[in-house]
Amino acid sequence: MKLVRLVLLFLLLPFAVHAQGIAARFVDGYADSDGVRIHYVTLGNPKDPPVLMIHGFPDYWYSWRFLMADLWPDHFVIAIDQRGYNLSDKPVGEQNYQLGYMVGDVAAVLHQLGLAKATVVGHDWGGVVAWQVAMTRPELVDRLVILNLPHPRGLRRELAANPQQQKNSAYARSFMQDGFASRLSVAALVDIAVPDKSDVDTRAKYTEAMQRSSIEAMLDYYRQNYPREPYAPDTSPVVQVKAPVLVIHGLDDPFLLAGALDGTWQWVDNTLTVVTLPHVGHFVLRDAPAQVIPVVRHWLAH
Repeated sequence: MKLVRLVLLFLLLPFAVHAQGIAARFVDGYADSDGVRIHYVTLGNPKDPPVLMIHGFPDYWYSWRFLMADLWPDHFVIAIDQRGYNLSDKPVGEQNYQLGYMVGDVAAVLHQLGLAKATVVGHDWGGVVAWQVAMTRPELVDRLVILNLPHPRGLRRELAANPQQQKNSAYARSFMQDGFASRLSVAALVDIAVPDKSDVDTRAKYTEAMQRSSIEAMLDYYRQNYPREPYAPDTSPVVQVKAPVLVIHGLDDPFLLAGALDGTWQWVDNTLTVVTLPHVGHFVLRDAPAQVIPVVRHWLAH
């Protein structure tokens, strides 16, 4: 176990040093999304191909720092704080966390930056939003990169038919209960996002970000958008993704099982690349940057 930990730290070191070296170059900005202020951070030349990144639970824009540090020399990279998180507004009321509003937040950031479209990258709930942007606002998406979030139809199918996925989604059913926010703390969220207690600097940053965030809003994502029992497949008309898609999935994800990836090709009317990583969990970029980043870079270049 100690050897594995040392190898992981060795692999992380060049990315960490590079990210720290360019930290001063991050530029903050805000976009107005129908009265909700959305915070974002940019890095690189605005004339380069844009890449917009959307975090999940319980994260904020900083979760993308390693990928941003790698891509910025030849891409204009943008990472947003989703509504409810960190420096973005936290509108009260779960209706304000319907997927359509998050799609509008992405559109607002692109508009604020004067961009017609971008490669959109999403993880976890950011992946849900990214899929939704690609389906409902295809003109905004040049390419689509999804980290550990199967296509929503695949997840709905597995929830309906796979008892193990039903069991592994128990956390989501808990999150949707009234009053559950009182059972979550900032410390607990930081432990989920940054379990390595020796990474004092990152844990301090996450503590500040989670203190600025709304735990109630985080749970509203689930209440408004996660499938509810009784689970059933999505039988609505299929809206296919028109952009090229890269899906990267850590196979040890305890929340979103890899079976939901099956059949993804049915919902993509373009090239689809699926990369699975054994022995890597849900937070795939955090845990395996040395595997994820070269895949993303190679795919963007071809």
